[in-house]
Amino acid sequence: MVLQLFRKKKELTFERTYAAPIGAVWEAWTDPDQLRQWWGPPKTTIAECELDLRVGGRIAIVMVAGEGMGKYQGTRWPMEGTFTDIEFPHRLVYDARSWTEGKEDTTTIEHVTELGLSEDDGKTVVNLTVTLNEIGSGAKMAAFGMKWGYKAQLDELDTFLAG
Repeated sequence: MVLQLFRKKKELTFERTYAAPIGAVWEAWTDPDQLRQWWGPPKTTIAECELDLRVGGRIAIVMVAGEGMGKYQGTRWPMEGTFTDIEFPHRLVYDARSWTEGKEDTTTIEHVTELGLSEDDGKTVVNLTVTLNEIGSGAKMAAFGMKWGYKAQLDELDTFLAG
């Protein structure tokens, strides 16, 4: 299989403040059972979620489009990566690649995710940077939609932490 990737670096940055202690936010990002409850935009579910929380450890998540996603219903979007930096409870970095299952040769997006957490008067400030390093020829629309997807996902995290 030959991956058709185009080098096109794009950076997405987000900052959110959550009314939750830093430990709770860290757990939401690092506990697979919690992560699967909020990860991904609305109308998706998490079919698989594995985290080996150590430098060199694996992160693997499979997001599935639900019935509200129309023609995409049932589509699976795996993501696999490796943790490269972990500083409990303030920093989490992983290199990863995401793709549409069955179309890996053209839909792969290679990216680096950097999560920074800091406390401010009992609340947690989240700084998230996602750097898209390579975008497959069939993944341009997905890469364009990632900004919306991450915004929706961070909203889901807010709902999860509040619940």
